[in-house]
Amino acid sequence: MDVNIHPSWKAALSSEFEKPYFEHLIQFVKEEYKNNVCYPPGKQIFSAFDHCPFDKVEVVILGQDPYHGPGQANGLCFSVNDTIPMPPSLVNIFREIQTDLGKPFPPTGNLERWANQGVLLLNAVLTVRQSEANSHQGKGWEHFTDAVIQKISDEKKDVVFLLWGGSAKKKGARVNRANHLVLESGHPSPLSANKGHWFGNKHFSKTNAFLEGKGKRVIEW
Repeated sequence: MDVNIHPSWKAALSSEFEKPYFEHLIQFVKEEYKNNVCYPPGKQIFSAFDHCPFDKVEVVILGQDPYHGPGQANGLCFSVNDTIPMPPSLVNIFREIQTDLGKPFPPTGNLERWANQGVLLLNAVLTVRQSEANSHQGKGWEHFTDAVIQKISDEKKDVVFLLWGGSAKKKGARVNRANHLVLESGHPSPLSANKGHWFGNKHFSKTNAFLEGKGKRVIEW
């Protein structure tokens, strides 16, 4: 099956694209986009992969499913398009960066700048119906993104996995922790963050300290 995704990922995941579940998934997604308003735009479904080729992956951040409001989702987890107000989880991410690294709030919540530095911003589910959170769960995306995590774990070394919240931690079970750094905390959503499960995790400075220790370039968060 021909999937419009960066060539490095096409090569890495070629066997996955031929599996029956993936064929069913693509048919489901095509029908959903034809009959409903869905996000992100079709051309941005695989944006996380297009901005961060397989050979460039240094950090993986796991989200759940795309934002389901108009104009928000751009194919990168936690990210919104330039003119869109930042959702609460993203505000809390920037608040932690501000405390951890002393960086000011950025003018935009578009995280393409992270992706272009080697941060794979991967949602567990890559599509959603407008105003219906989790509406594309259980259709096959989870199998696909599990395979992505497994591939990174098996074929790369010294990648930092940032697992925020219960569902991200479950997906992180596929990561070989002898070969990679796994950092876990609560989710940055207000519900979790305000209970003390997010703020102070220092994941951003810890990530950069690890990368620097491996002779890699740090991320400009």
